[in-house]
Amino acid sequence: MEPVRLTIEIKTETRAALEQVSRSEGTGVEEIVRDAIRRDLFRRTRAKKPVRADERLVAPLRALLADDLAFATGWRDLQSRLSAKGYAFREAGGGLVLVRLPSGDRVAKASELGYSYSKLARRFDAPFPGHRHRYLFGQPG
Repeated sequence: MEPVRLTIEIKTETRAALEQVSRSEGTGVEEIVRDAIRRDLFRRTRAKKPVRADERLVAPLRALLADDLAFATGWRDLQSRLSAKGYAFREAGGGLVLVRLPSGDRVAKASELGYSYSKLARRFDAPFPGHRHRYLFGQPG
């Protein structure tokens, strides 16, 4: 592919910083800029898109599960209530996701329902059973 010349305006301080890095690395300013652009384009095109549930799905779920989420007395009680309606919470990253039973298909994050993992864990005064993020309670993960 044939190179194309690109002219950009940068602040004097930025140019000075680029020249300093260039000298310390033994490379040209142009190469540093080309490399930075290449890395940024890679990051932008490979970045994971946030997995967000459709609000048209979440709103009815919020209503369906509102009492269960509000009045559950602990994790076992909550899971039992959710299971009776065909759902369950599962660990996902640093939080919880609501899944459809028995398929296990992801439906929404707990936080999208208005109840983050940390909020529920504090309320129940216990981490989600088996969750790796137990640090909220001084327990090893």
